[in-house]
Amino acid sequence: MARQKAELTPGCDVEAINEEVVEKVSGMMPPAAEFFSLADLYKTYSDPTRVKILWALNCHEMCVCDLAALLNMTKSAISHQLKTLRMSNIVKFQKQGKSVRYSLSDDHVKDIFEKGFDHIRHG
Repeated sequence: MARQKAELTPGCDVEAINEEVVEKVSGMMPPAAEFFSLADLYKTYSDPTRVKILWALNCHEMCVCDLAALLNMTKSAISHQLKTLRMSNIVKFQKQGKSVRYSLSDDHVKDIFEKGFDHIRHG
């Protein structure tokens, strides 16, 4: 299978480097730390439970109890995933009396999430 996949991936048959393009793109590269941060962000999206939580929060703000009931999971399991999402600044929370309501952090998170679904549905 690996050999078959390699045959389907076109390669470059010449050893010619377009130095102008390489230099131009090199000058546009962000700092290494930003690549690591972006990779960490995408890792956060890699867990199906977290993606389900994000789907729910994309529809409406919710508390841990709501999310646990919706996803048929324990409050502890939901809280663990919300902690990961909070630490990545993907979700935020607001206390309302004794209740804590979770929502997506901002429109950037909403856009990333929705564009991901657009990509898999139309890609």
